[in-house]
Amino acid sequence: QVQLVESGGGLVQAGGSLRISCAASGRTFSHYAMGWFRQAPGKERDFVAAIGRDSTNLADSVKGRFTISRDNSKNTGYLEMNGLKPEDTAVYYCAAGVRGLAVRAGLYDYWGQGTQVTVSS
Repeated sequence: QVQLVESGGGLVQAGGSLRISCAASGRTFSHYAMGWFRQAPGKERDFVAAIGRDSTNLADSVKGRFTISRDNSKNTGYLEMNGLKPEDTAVYYCAAGVRGLAVRAGLYDYWGQGTQVTVSS
């Protein structure tokens, strides 16, 4: 089992920056790929970014603005978000899985509870 807890969400103005974190406990974090997804009200949960041991994958909508990283010594993953837009407003979830840099939410085994990110215009 892996337990995931997100933190760092909040309210930010358009154009601003925010870094959210995902703290993992349980099994060895470094064995898992980590993904970030987001879900806006009334919409599906969408892929944002994923990171493995030495590779990353980002959704086209966030390329050039968001950066995913991880610190296995701290069992923590991060999503650095710059140039935020109102359409980035959503609950952001981190997930862990063993199926590589998957973009489908169903391929992840463990999920956090989510952290709200709100971008005002």
